[in-house]
Amino acid sequence: MKIFKNKLAVTIIVLSVAFLGLIGFSVNKDSSSVLVGGVGAVFNPIQKFVYGVNDKVQDFLYFAFNFSDVKSENIALREENEELKSQLIELEDLKDENERFRELYSFTENRDEYSYIGANIINIPSGSYLNSYTIDKGENVDLAKGMVVISNSGLVGQISRVESNWAIVDNIINENIAVSVTVQSTREAVGILKGYRDGNNNLLAKVYNLPLDSEVKEGDIILTSGLGNIYPKGVKVGEVISVDEDKGKLMKIATVKPYVDFNRLEELFVVIPEDIRNIEY
Repeated sequence: MKIFKNKLAVTIIVLSVAFLGLIGFSVNKDSSSVLVGGVGAVFNPIQKFVYGVNDKVQDFLYFAFNFSDVKSENIALREENEELKSQLIELEDLKDENERFRELYSFTENRDEYSYIGANIINIPSGSYLNSYTIDKGENVDLAKGMVVISNSGLVGQISRVESNWAIVDNIINENIAVSVTVQSTREAVGILKGYRDGNNNLLAKVYNLPLDSEVKEGDIILTSGLGNIYPKGVKVGEVISVDEDKGKLMKIATVKPYVDFNRLEELFVVIPEDIRNIEY
């Protein structure tokens, strides 16, 4: 039995040495050998695992010994990212502003009988419900009561009060404003536009005094008529969204959605006629 145990031990040692010899032999032999291929198939996954663990250990050690540098780089990248976001927002704002001025220029380039002064909204008077705005221009730039105010989108309203360096603008939704308008598609009889709020508190307007045989319809564009020597002719006001008949008064009434979004007004432009004395209030 002892001899058998010794032989078994010797056999295990011999096989182990032979196995290790095969591993060494597999490193230098061509991969076409079936035996070498078998050994490689056994040990390749082990080698990959060892190398993978080694890479992770190296990455961890690099991170551990360079933590402060990594943290600084991360902070710098975050700051750069925020700066790029801010620049993108500024570019979008400039793009929108450029588009607004381009639209305004298309209106003003053929109306050289007027000049235009830009103004910013600095306040909404309490209780005005977006019917009025305070602008940052006044008598200091020769503004006067009755002057018309527009935006790139269309008609805004009219100046109702002027002080040294500010003024109040009543928009077309204000009950004190009435505008002579016409229908672009038909150029038919003139109607009178006045502000209107529907049941959902939407800021709209209605055109009154249109004749019963008027061809006004949904989708028509409403423009200032130029009558009355107050509002320049051809300023966009809004689009017809519905038409009703008042047979008792023998007229049609068109409900209009203004092109100007009175909740999001930014730049305003005061229309200055060549001869201010000709403004009729």
